Amino acid sequence: MKAVWIVFVILLPYLGVLIYLIAEHDGMADRNEAQMSQLKSQQDAYIKSVAGSSPADQIAQAKSLLDSGAITQAEFDAMKAKALA
Repeated sequence: MKAVWIVFVILLPYLGVLIYLIAEHDGMADRNEAQMSQLKSQQDAYIKSVAGSSPADQIAQAKSLLDSGAITQAEFDAMKAKALA
């Protein structure tokens, strides 16, 4: 079937492409939808991995920064409030 389409496209390029697009638009839409769904799930996974961890992990990281002297008590309290919000 693809060979017929190729011959048709070579003989009548514009008409062949137009007819192909009309005849195969459902398949193209399905593939596009599947690709967009896959990209969205990959993007969601990436955002979750970058966004951080649970509030308890965020507080623990802030506590370790406080203990090392990298942040002040006020900054720790702000980070803790943000993590719990």
